[in-house]
Amino acid sequence: MSAPTTENSTTATAEEPPDTGARHKLTAVTGLAALSLDAMASVAYGPEAIVLVLTAAGAHGLGFTLPVTLAIAGLLAVLVASYRQVIAAFPDGGGSYAVAKAYLGRRTSLVAAGSLVLDYLLNVAVAVTAGVAALTSAFPGLYGDRLWICLAVLVLITGVNLRGIVESARVFIVPTAVFVGAILAMVAVGLFRDAPASTEASAAHASVLADNATTVGALLLLKAFASGCSALTGVEAIANAVPSFRAPAARRAMRAEVALGALLGVMLIGLSVLISRFGLQPGEGVTVLAQLADASFGHNAIFYVVQFATMVLLALSANTSFGGLPVLLKLLARDNYVPHVFGLKADRQVHRHGVMWLAVVSAGLLVFSGGDTNTLVPLFAIGVFVGFTLAQTGMVLHWRATRQWGKAVLNGLGALLTGVSAVVVTATKFHDGAWLIVVALPLLVVLFETVHRAYGRIGERLGVGRIPEPPHREHSLVLVPVSSLTRVTSEALTAAVSLGDEVRAVTVCHHDPEDRDRTEALERDWALWNPGVPLVRLTSERRSLGRPISAYVRELAAARPDLRVTVLVPEAEPERLWQRALQNQRGAVVAHAVRRDTNAVVCRLRFRC
Repeated sequence: MSAPTTENSTTATAEEPPDTGARHKLTAVTGLAALSLDAMASVAYGPEAIVLVLTAAGAHGLGFTLPVTLAIAGLLAVLVASYRQVIAAFPDGGGSYAVAKAYLGRRTSLVAAGSLVLDYLLNVAVAVTAGVAALTSAFPGLYGDRLWICLAVLVLITGVNLRGIVESARVFIVPTAVFVGAILAMVAVGLFRDAPASTEASAAHASVLADNATTVGALLLLKAFASGCSALTGVEAIANAVPSFRAPAARRAMRAEVALGALLGVMLIGLSVLISRFGLQPGEGVTVLAQLADASFGHNAIFYVVQFATMVLLALSANTSFGGLPVLLKLLARDNYVPHVFGLKADRQVHRHGVMWLAVVSAGLLVFSGGDTNTLVPLFAIGVFVGFTLAQTGMVLHWRATRQWGKAVLNGLGALLTGVSAVVVTATKFHDGAWLIVVALPLLVVLFETVHRAYGRIGERLGVGRIPEPPHREHSLVLVPVSSLTRVTSEALTAAVSLGDEVRAVTVCHHDPEDRDRTEALERDWALWNPGVPLVRLTSERRSLGRPISAYVRELAAARPDLRVTVLVPEAEPERLWQRALQNQRGAVVAHAVRRDTNAVVCRLRFRC
């Protein structure tokens, strides 16, 4: 009866499909939830950024909110079309970095990569602080603890992403759907109202309209356009993380990019229409989105649902960075611009080191800002405009090579618009902290170059890319540091005899009488034990353990250049983790000294107690 059972079990095992990692990758829908939260959440502050600039021209200036938004929506369409082509042309991800590397040169690609890294880092900090700011606005008693709340939210998002990008998408898909549904419902209901349903949200807040209104000039409109372009941050994230999608990855990513552009465009234009329809005037201490929700739904439970959904999505929009930056770091690691450890993946297809590095640096930014959004906002969005401009400039060259002039003109227009926006945003926010980005971006490029040169030198010494000499046998000597006779000593000598042609045990003796007595006792016991391995006494005038052994290795190498020396360091490994604190760390000291001062091979043999 046992044979059929075994056969069935074997058949079932054989028919089980191999784990290709597909279940840890994104579909178009989950990709939209995991990688577009930054862009989705930007509708909470994009229209407000436009309105606040136009208030300088008074109520008349607010009438230009819709035209400026339509211009931004047009730029959004250009960006979506551009990044859709980027996805098709560069399915390995990397976005503007990959495009710049292919068409604009290595140094320019590093500028694109640096701008993306800075933008992703700042996005996490801004998203978390903005979400917590919404929370503390509803519950003022938490304001004093906002930094600790920010760090707690960051830990939560990091923990979810360490479980895999698909897990994070599943967690975030519900709040994303609630937020998008609430905004679309608000626009739909608002369009059928002739007057605001309620103005309670803004009743107790003073208007910020300028008393001495200026005229609506080209510079003011350009500044409003540049400020409103903060709503476009995150559009590039899907193109940067194409490898995170299931096969066919490029097709799924393009679908997600188009869906993002459509949803974001509808929400931006819809909110701007409501602003003009209700004659909204921005007020101190109340967001434009809150006033629109109040005007459309009234001051009721649905109003608070919109506010809560906005708060949650703002906090969780940091997930865009956790989806995009680790993939970008993987590509930079592949090209030897960051440590190769960033290219490693965990079991759940997670670039764990990239996730952890992002979390640590973001925590530093949160501590630096004290959990205050206004400290970080002036630094935000500059990097993404630089990336937009370089990506579209590269795509112009891509289309020129294939003589597709219509697409080249479209990308050229987009590059011009985003380039102007980058200059305007940097100039207008320079004294508010944007100068830090101007300084940090070149420093980051220098860091990339430094790492690249280091890998180049290492590769040259290792002969990477060249066929090495065939292996040949050399006489080998294995040294085993000992201090007493134990089972660890016996196991180490057994392993050494198996590895080398010649084995020697070495012990270090210092000049104090107690240590000499210990060494003489060891030598007597060694002679009685007679393991067939000589014991060499190394005398040291100083209380040093590693240096005498490394000096002995150098003497052997000088006397016999053809000798292959291996130092086998025996160590006892305790049963429990806390017991490791009881060890004397002699093995670590010896291994460090030999590695530092010699070319000998160091092996650490752990004997489990």
